[in-house]
Amino acid sequence: MGETSAQRPAPGRAARLIVTRPAGEAAHWVQALRAQGWPAQALPLIDIGEPSSFEARQALQAWRANWSQVDALLFVSGAAVSHFFAEGAVARPPGPFTTRFWAPGPGTARQLAQALGALGIAPERIDSPPADAAQFDSEHLWPVVAPQVVAGSRILIVRGSSTEAPAAEGAVPGHGRDWLIRQCEAAGARVEGCVAYERRPPEFGDADRALVAQATLAGSVWLFSSSEAVAALCAAQPLARWTKVTALVTHPRIAQAAREAGFGRVIESRPSLPDVLRALESECIAP
Repeated sequence: MGETSAQRPAPGRAARLIVTRPAGEAAHWVQALRAQGWPAQALPLIDIGEPSSFEARQALQAWRANWSQVDALLFVSGAAVSHFFAEGAVARPPGPFTTRFWAPGPGTARQLAQALGALGIAPERIDSPPADAAQFDSEHLWPVVAPQVVAGSRILIVRGSSTEAPAAEGAVPGHGRDWLIRQCEAAGARVEGCVAYERRPPEFGDADRALVAQATLAGSVWLFSSSEAVAALCAAQPLARWTKVTALVTHPRIAQAAREAGFGRVIESRPSLPDVLRALESECIAP
């Protein structure tokens, strides 16, 4: 969606494309990118697992059993969907329900449709930004769901926690942006939170460190889908210099993080695979 660095290396042949999504997602993206001729390699910069807090796991179990008591559930990511619905943990309630399911982007919406389909729940209950939205985020989801939110509505946000960020006292459980929470609360809704997974910094082995060293060289492209991944890379490799390489990012906030980290060239794209491929084809030379 555009170049964001005035001083940048010239476009060049992509020698390596580093996919930094969590392991399960990274494998899918690497396979899809390689099928299109791109030299993709996975280097997950966020490890995802079940919540380490006993209280968070108890709350998760309670919400899995009582989700139909709220008016809408917001799943912030595909990881939120997969961990909330893991291993048949969620059942369809015996009686009628009116609950809606919110997803900020098409990838999350697709995973949600699959999870709900297994319960016999139609995808028409899912709300997400239109396919032609300028971006897939809370700001573009809100106009779609705002008419549902009235005084007294109950909204459950399903998201993750981070071992690197302590929870704020009194805040909705979990870590992440609170913009949509504030909009719902301003409309009179009661917003509650459910921590479905925990994000942890990666543990690099020798092969990972060797890949990072190679990927500081010209011809490297790093694909970032979160600012947290940029921060994790900088924390793991504080002496690395990124001036010769390109960051392909899926949101303006991530672009800002990449610029601050010192990436020599920063390209923005919407987060869907077709959009990322178009950005690569437009801005980088395939091998």
